[in-house]
This record gives sequence, C-alpha cells and structure tokens, in this order.
Amino acid sequence: MNNDLSILHLIAEASLVVQLVMFILLVASVISWTFIFNKRKELQLAFQHTEQFETKFWSGGDLASLYQEITETEVPLQGLEKIFIAGYKEFSRMHNVAGVQANEKVANAQRAMQIELSREIDKLDESLPFLATVGSTSPYVGLFGTVWGIMNSFRSLSAAKQATLAQVAPGIAEALVATAIGLFAAIPAVVAYNRFTTRIERLTARYELFTEEFVVLLQRQAYTA
Repeated sequence: MNNDLSILHLIAEASLVVQLVMFILLVASVISWTFIFNKRKELQLAFQHTEQFETKFWSGGDLASLYQEITETEVPLQGLEKIFIAGYKEFSRMHNVAGVQANEKVANAQRAMQIELSREIDKLDESLPFLATVGSTSPYVGLFGTVWGIMNSFRSLSAAKQATLAQVAPGIAEALVATAIGLFAAIPAVVAYNRFTTRIERLTARYELFTEEFVVLLQRQAYTA
C-alpha cells in the first residue's frame, strides 16, 4: 500500500467524486480571486473619481460650466459625474419648458438622479452575489467530498481481514483535503464580500449625500431664476 501523504498524491489517488468536488472548488476559488482583484480595483477608482469630482464641484464654479466640461470630456463618466449629469440635464430641460413650476423642475431632476444612483449601485454590487455564494456553500461542498471519501475508506476496510490505521489513514487524509480546499475557497470570498459590502455602503452614502446637497442647490437656483 502506498502511504505517500503528500497533497498532490492524495488528490491523484482520491475517488472520482472527491476529485470532482476538489475541481469545482478550485474553479470557484480562481473565479472568486478574479472577482476580488477586479472589484478591488473598481472600488479604488470609484473612490478616486468621487474625491476628484467633489473637489471640482465644491470649488465654487458655475454649474453650467461644470456640466459642459464633463459632457465634452472623452474620459468615460463614472459615479457622481453620471448622477450630476442626469440631474442637471433634466433640470435644464424642464427649465426651458414654459409654465413648469420650480418644484416640478427640482422633483424631476431628483428622480433622474435617483434612477442613475440606482444604476451605479447595481453596477457596484456586481459579482458580490457570487462571492457570497462561494463563501457560504464551499465548506459544505468540501464536507460532502470528505464524507464521500471517508465512506469509501470504511467500505474498503470491510473486505480486509485486519483493519489498521495505516490502511485507513490515506483514504481519510485524501477525503479531508476536500474540506481544506473548501475552506480555502470560502474564507477569502467571505472576507472580500464583507470588505466590499462595507466600502460600497460608504460610497453609496456619499452618492446619496451628494444627491441631497445637489437638490438643495437646484432648489435655490429654481426659485431665484
């Protein structure tokens, strides 16, 4: 009997079902890490764009000039820029319509910003459900592989005349590898999910705060025009 307990040997000698479980978990882990790196970069850029836009917005410049500057740029718009464009564009359109009350102009602009805000939040939430699924299910998938492997080990002992620890140890060890891989896939996914959720909530709060502050400015402009 080969008592090599190295990880690669245990994986190679595992049953087909256990190997399939390990493969699924490894694929889930690779996809999770891809999402983690991409989401981390995306959120870093989102915070940077937010800081830059807020600095530009509160610098005291004219809103019309800022709108023109943003719409003419060739750089793809993100986050607060899109919310600002949606609100100011709708406000300007309603402002040029005769007979529209000031409160209606502001209300339409606010609704346009809320729609764009929802789109931005949905964009930020992409891939988080997958991380949550991997984090919550991977340990159980790994446990299934472990239980299956241990069952096979004890079934093989039923045909042996004398059962020893040396006979059952390799089978149990290869089965436990499935649980280890499950935890390897789940832990980073859970940590990343919690981290990203917190950062997205902070960013969403800043978006909502800007929307409310911008509405106040539009109200002031609507009633003084």
